[in-house]
Formats: sequence, structure tokens, C-alpha cells
Amino acid sequence: MVAAAVRSAVWPCRKPIDCADQWSAPTHGDAACPIGTSPVGTFLPAKAGSYGAWRSVTVPDMLVFTHPACLGHDPGIDHPESPERLRVVLEALRAAFPDRLDWREAPPVKLGELVRVHDRALIDDLLQPQREPLRRIDLDTFTSPGSASAALHAAGAGVAAVTAVMDGPDRRAFCAVRPPGHHATTDTAMGFCLFNNIAVAAAHALDAHGLERVAIVDFDVHHGNGTQAIFLADSRVAYCSTHQSGLFPQSGNMRERGTGNIRNILLPPGSGGFRFRNTWADELLPQLDAFGPQLLLVSAGFDGHMRDPQADLMLEAEDFGWLSSELATLATRHAGGRMVSMLEGGYDLQALRECSVAHVRALLDG
Repeated sequence: MVAAAVRSAVWPCRKPIDCADQWSAPTHGDAACPIGTSPVGTFLPAKAGSYGAWRSVTVPDMLVFTHPACLGHDPGIDHPESPERLRVVLEALRAAFPDRLDWREAPPVKLGELVRVHDRALIDDLLQPQREPLRRIDLDTFTSPGSASAALHAAGAGVAAVTAVMDGPDRRAFCAVRPPGHHATTDTAMGFCLFNNIAVAAAHALDAHGLERVAIVDFDVHHGNGTQAIFLADSRVAYCSTHQSGLFPQSGNMRERGTGNIRNILLPPGSGGFRFRNTWADELLPQLDAFGPQLLLVSAGFDGHMRDPQADLMLEAEDFGWLSSELATLATRHAGGRMVSMLEGGYDLQALRECSVAHVRALLDG
């Protein structure tokens, strides 16, 4: 579906040693290497392997992690989770914020970072060499030959972003990556998701940076069943979600509380901005305030927009911008401003363009 817009060039592996050390591949490019090579999309600079044209000439205000390999995951013609989703987000952000974003290349996640949340059997299955154009994982989840590399860089973006905001001067980061992740469980890829990107990032914050309180906010229209399941018994992680009732994966009711660290609120079909904002302002934001996170992670799904074909909420870009601004304020109050957001759903391209800009603008200005 995106092949006509993809150049014939390939993105070079930056860390061939990692291929041998992490994935038991004799040399990069060998069939056993899951990092592989991937198509370079037209949004990249003309010179393959260079991100120089992306960097701001002034001091940027926020980090954006992405990688062209994320375009190489192609789940098939007419699949809603298309490579074009990422392309429109990147184009919109570059146009809206030409001088305020520091573009960073997302590294591939390391094996040790994945196994914190995923079974080795799932990892090995998803990273096995694929020669057929499409492989079916479940009813609506497919992989292509470029999917392994895309999934590795999508998960790696979250890890790199967490490290950047914890160790460096930057306090905000957005990960413009795909495939999305919040449906993936410890042992199962599902719902368009391969690895659970936000869960990998949260586990990295806990284990590598020694944090004791990490909050995950999920405003995707679908419940993040995978994220919730991974941290259900971990009181160090607070998971707060609004999602439309009656949708896949048919989880996330208010009785699912974990150790008291889980909070779900279902929105009936037709809910608009008034109900969405009041739900967060009256119920979820006060609970996040009481938790006092040292780091705020966001599963940023924009499929609750009124034009999105996957659901029946009536939200607009301004509603996502409002919540993003509230979350930025909360991060400033409790976490020194440290906040990492990762792209999840959103399947109407124009709505996705508008919502991603509103979201990033709120993080920049909050």
C-alpha cells in the first residue's frame, strides 16, 4: 500500500556488533538478524543514513524519536494500521514545528529490555525470518518481512526516550513509531500490536533507572489490555485509561483494579469532549495527582476522534490537546516535567494529523 512511495535504498544497520551479540547472527544482513534492512521512506533526508536535515537550527524544546524501519511493517492492502499513518504524523510535525523539535533516531530495543515484559517464545516467534509477504498472527494482526525491524525500533524508541528524559536536560519526548503496542501481552501479539512498546519503556524506567512510581495514561479508544495485564500486580505502576465501551478487546471495566493501581473508565458510544474532559478532570487526574508519578508515560491513541472509522466517540483534536496539556502540568508538578508519549491508534489520516499536532503542541507549551 505504500510501496510506490518507498525508495529503493535501505537503511544501514548502525550496530552490527549488536546483531551478533544480542541475536546470535553471524553478520548483519544474515537471515538470523532481525534488525535487517528496511525501506527508507520519502519523509527522510535525501542522503540515506543521515538525520542532519531533521535537526533544528535553534535550541529545540522537545525530543521526537522515530525510525524509517517503522514504515517497513506492512500488514496488507487496506489494513487500517498502514505505513501512511506514520508518514502523515511526521509530515505534520515537521510542518507545524520546524524549529522546536529535536529529531532522534530510535535504536533497536535490546533483548534484555524486551524480556522484562515478554516471554522469550513470543520474541523468537516475532523475530523469525519471514519470506512470505504476509503472515497472519490473529484475526487482524499480520506481519511482513519488515515487521521485525519495525517492532524492534518502535520498542527501542520508548527505552531511548525514557533514558533521555531521565539522564539528560530534556524533559519531554514523543515517539512517532509503529506498530502500536498496548494490546500486546506478555506472551501474545494481538490487535495490530507486536511488542508492548509502552510497557517495555515503563519496565526500563523501573529497572534501569530505579523509579518507584511510574504512571501510564492511555487515552486510546480501545482498552490497553496488554499494558494492564503486564502491570496488574505491580504497585509501582499506575495505569489509567478511558476507552469506548463495547469495543475490542472487551476488557477494561471498572472492576479491574489490580492492587489498586488500575483505573478504567468506559465511555459510551457518542461521548464527546464534555464527558471526556470531565471524566479526566473529576476522576482520573486527581488519582494521578495522589499517586505522584516520578515519570509520566502516555499511550497516545487518537482513534477516539469523531472522524475515526474504528469507533464511535465524538472527540476533536482540541480535546486531545486539552488532556495533553493537563498531563504536562501534572508531569511538571510531580516528575520534574519528565514525560514520554508513544503513538498508539488513530486511523483517519486527517484526524491523526490534527491530533498529533495538538498533542505535541500541548507538550511543548505545557
